[in-house]
Amino acid sequence: MLDLSLSSLFSSKYHLPIKAIDTSKPIASIITRRRSFLAFAFGFIFIFVACTFLFAFNPSSSYFFYSSPWFNNFIRTTTNSTSSYKSQFSTLFSRVLYSSSFSHQPNIPFQVSNESLSMNDNADDGISLIQDSNYTSENNSTFPPPNEGNYINQLLSDGANMAMDSQSLLSKDSRKNSFQENQDLSKRKNGRKKNVVQKKRSTRHKALVPKRRNRKKKNIKWMETMRRCNIFDGRWVKDNSYPLFEPGSCPHIDEPFNCFINGRPDNGYQKYRWQPDDCNIPKLNGKHMLEMLRGKRLVFIGDSLNRNMWESMVCILRNAAKDKSKVFEASGKEEFKTEDSYSFVFEDYNCSVEFFRSTFLVQEWEMQETNGANKETLRIDLVERSADKYRSADVLVFNTGHWWTHEKTSSGKGYYQEGSHIYDELNVDMAFRKAMTTWAKWVEANVDPLKTLVVFRGYSVSHFRGGEWNSGGRCDGETEPLTEENQFENDPSMVKILESVLEEMKAPIFYLNVTRMTNFRRDAHPSIYREKDLPEEEKRSPLRFQDCSHWCLPGVPDTWNEIIYTQLLLKYKQNLRKQQQRHVHRKRKP
Repeated sequence: MLDLSLSSLFSSKYHLPIKAIDTSKPIASIITRRRSFLAFAFGFIFIFVACTFLFAFNPSSSYFFYSSPWFNNFIRTTTNSTSSYKSQFSTLFSRVLYSSSFSHQPNIPFQVSNESLSMNDNADDGISLIQDSNYTSENNSTFPPPNEGNYINQLLSDGANMAMDSQSLLSKDSRKNSFQENQDLSKRKNGRKKNVVQKKRSTRHKALVPKRRNRKKKNIKWMETMRRCNIFDGRWVKDNSYPLFEPGSCPHIDEPFNCFINGRPDNGYQKYRWQPDDCNIPKLNGKHMLEMLRGKRLVFIGDSLNRNMWESMVCILRNAAKDKSKVFEASGKEEFKTEDSYSFVFEDYNCSVEFFRSTFLVQEWEMQETNGANKETLRIDLVERSADKYRSADVLVFNTGHWWTHEKTSSGKGYYQEGSHIYDELNVDMAFRKAMTTWAKWVEANVDPLKTLVVFRGYSVSHFRGGEWNSGGRCDGETEPLTEENQFENDPSMVKILESVLEEMKAPIFYLNVTRMTNFRRDAHPSIYREKDLPEEEKRSPLRFQDCSHWCLPGVPDTWNEIIYTQLLLKYKQNLRKQQQRHVHRKRKP
């Protein structure tokens, strides 16, 4: 009966494949065999668990098994056990296994799986064989079942901390890699930019080459044209773009020349320019002129007509200066008729425009006579006294003429002196030639032609009608230039004498021959508009002298200065051309 019951127990309930119990053998032997079998089973389970823990705490093996899909599924199913005790043990096991694996793989980003944190009520049949009652009961003291809610919160907190640590490590590496990538990208971009800039420069250079060649050809052609052109053969043409500065805008014009301020009602005389027959004079660009004069001295030497011209130049350049407070007379003078010299400084350009008064270009002298009285003479053998002050200037503009027509000089009695000898009488033409020869010799001996441009402005024609300046001569009411040369007056003899002296000079001199062009301009003199705020009756009184020798400003002297500008521009381009030719010649040398 006992044998039958044991046989049915082991075979039916546990479905163990055992044979029927032999009742002829003792029960003790049967129990001993069964115990051996159970010991073997429990030993196998113990070894399996020990190996599992060994793999769990071995970095290389744990990472290997964790990376295995089967092992991942095995760990994941541990969290879905129906039994709370089994779930706690498997979750702790999974956490320990994952932590060990992650601590040795910092580059693997930590991700909290929703599956591992879910409390699934469905039991996994495969997980129940590991959590046998005998094994778990013996380890309850070692792994007490914690509160499930607190445990999951702890898992979330630990997982988040590990994720932050991992991301921090990764961010450092990623920032380093990103910085290097950005540097490489920046270098590539800079390289591309440099290539683009170089291509643009190359393209621009290629585009500029023909333009430069064309400009060079035009400059050469212009220089040839100006070299051959007789500027003084031409006519006056109307041009509404003139004058070169606004009337009334320049405070440095002497009252006798300031016709606009003095009430002259017409302004047509301001709107003419000189047009040569065979070429064109460039319009005076004040800024370009100042640049050409940078660091230089431009000096006018002569009579009141050269002062007329000097004031014109000062006003034109002042009009072009950006800061007019930096244009001033060096000694603070505001009136320019009484002193022997004046100098306007253009501070921004470190240049000066100066005037030296010398009506004859030779010395006016005084000698004491036997009766003790002083006798005035003209030393036609000595250049004027200020010559040493300007001989090293960069541009010199000389003139003389009108004073040789005055009574004392024209009569020539007891006035001209050479050495200690005073001529009792000397023809004015002979005296003028001697004086001009003295001046010419001084220029040749004292002025460096490689540095200084020497200009001699010729005789400027007067337009008195009905008498001379001191005998009722008039020019008021003239508003248009003359149109025909047969209306001209005959040139004074000194014009031919001056031209012959200049032709004989060895030093290069530019002859600014204004005689013909001024012959047309009977309309441009101050006439009765010499003073400001005079009543009309007094202006036209026969007792007042009219000025038909000097010129209103702005007006005719502006054109004289345009011709000087043209000569400076021509000289500048010629020097530049010579420098370029020398540069090319040096390049071609082996």
